[in-house]
This record gives sequence, C-alpha cells and structure tokens, in this order.
Amino acid sequence: MSTPATGPQATSPPVAVPQATSPPAVVPQGSAGTLHRGGPLGWLPITPAVALLLVFLAGPIGYCVYIAFTNMQLTGSSSTGFVGLANFRRAFADPEFRNAVWLTLVFTVISSIIGQNSLGLALATLMRRASRPVRTVTGIFVIAAWVLPEIVAAFLLYAFFRREGTLNAILDQLHLPSQNWLYSLPILAVSFANVWRGTAFSMLIYSAALNEIPQDITESAELDGAGGLRRFWHITLPMIRRSVATNLMLNTLQTLSVFGLIWAMTRGGPGNRSETLPVFMYDQAFLKSFIGYGTAVALLLLLISSLFSVVYLRLLKTEV
Repeated sequence: MSTPATGPQATSPPVAVPQATSPPAVVPQGSAGTLHRGGPLGWLPITPAVALLLVFLAGPIGYCVYIAFTNMQLTGSSSTGFVGLANFRRAFADPEFRNAVWLTLVFTVISSIIGQNSLGLALATLMRRASRPVRTVTGIFVIAAWVLPEIVAAFLLYAFFRREGTLNAILDQLHLPSQNWLYSLPILAVSFANVWRGTAFSMLIYSAALNEIPQDITESAELDGAGGLRRFWHITLPMIRRSVATNLMLNTLQTLSVFGLIWAMTRGGPGNRSETLPVFMYDQAFLKSFIGYGTAVALLLLLISSLFSVVYLRLLKTEV
C-alpha cells in the first residue's frame, strides 16, 4: 500500500478571467442634450438679461449715435435733420472743445494716474507695517471719503478750498499767504478733491495684491542685504504689476467721467479753466440746448475712454 508523498506541492498561477466591457452609453440628443450642448434652449436662462441689456444699454447707445449725426435742439428749431459729420467737425474746430480735452487729460493724469494710484499704493505699503489700531483708524478715514456720495464730497471740498474755507484758515494760523484756490488754481483744486475721494479704491486693490506676495521672498531679499526701496522696486512692484495695470484702467475710466464733483465745486469755471469734457458736454447739450452737438462730444469722450482701455488691456495682455 503506497503512502502519499510529503513535502511542498507546486501550485499553478491564477488564471485571469477577462471581463466583458459594456459599450459606452450613447446620450440621446433630446431636450436635455440640446440644453447642455448650446442648442436653442441653452440661451433660455440668459434671455432676460440679454433683453435688459438691449433695452437699457444698447438701445440708448444706438439712439445717442443717431442723435450725434443730427442737429437736434431742446429749444428753437422744432425739426431735426441729418447733418452727417458736421457736429464732429464743429468740435474739432472749437477752441473750447480742445481746451476741455486738454483739461480732461490734465485732470485724469494728476488725480488718477499720479494721485490716486501713487497715494493708494503708498498707504497700502505703509499699512502693512503699521499696528492694528493705526490700520483701523486710517482705513476708516480713507474709506469714509470713498463711500460718501459725490455731491456731499464736493461740498466738503468746496468748504475746504473756498476763500473763507478751512485751508485758508490753517494758512492764516501759520502766517502763510492764502488765496482763493477755486479761482486761482481751479483744476488743481478739483484734482485734489478727486484724489481725496478716490484713493480708498486704489488702497484696497493694492492691499489685496501685497497680501498675495509670499513672505519668504521678501525675507530672503532682506537677509541678502536688500534695502526697503530696492525690495520694493525689484520684488514688490514686479509681483503686483497686473494689479497696477488693472487699477490704473479702472481709475482712469472713472475719472474721465467725473461730472458732479467738478460741477458742484466750480461749474467748470472760472470761465472754462476747469471745464472738462463731461462738464463741456452738459453745458452744450442742456444749458445751450445743442443736443446733437453735446451728444457728439459724448461719443468723442467714449472714444477717448476706449483708447485708454485698449492701452491698459494691451499692458495686461503682455503679462499673460
């Protein structure tokens, strides 16, 4: 009688059993497929918004373009006729229009590109190193000027710059010469008013941008012996350049359309020494009743704003 052999027995490797794969499911092109694949029903959710834009944005713009090529007036002639490019030729030949363009550029450069941008960046940089109470108090005062209605801010700054105002009272206490700032330097007075009112926006933009800079980069530069100015120029400024371009674009477009601040402080005067394009447009369209000519000036202001936008967008595009 034989006995079974003892010892390790060889085992065969497991055999992989192939599994059947099901074919990919075919999504039926029904109503749901049409909705998610850009079919006619895909436009349904945004139809109300598109309709509102057409009625309240595209409609008025188209009507203004039409008026700009007519001789429409508020008073006088009751008939309106098509005059082609006559309003635009009149604008380019009008010395008051050229003066308004020049003052608009001066007002924009001083109050927005230089004033709000530089002061906002300086405040954001200094507040990073300040104590919490100092940051809180500074933020309250700066943002309070920004949230004030434009007409309220205008009357506050009018009271500050007028002949018997706060600024001259301070100068008299310091035994320094005073003057009527709204008469002698009107465009600088309204530029300073716009800087005071709009700096908070730039400060908030730059505060958010500075908080995104990694702390280890600035610490490494400081350990390498780089001073504060050198760190700002070679590290901080290059890393927030996109925020700088965005802030410049938004501030410039807002400043080009400022009307209430200037109108409440100087009404474009004395004479036309602070008459920017929005004030000139209002004067021609509603005070002198030349609706067609005033609308043509508004379209030229829109063109100037578009040129600024193109420049800033190209600056942003080069950073991508």
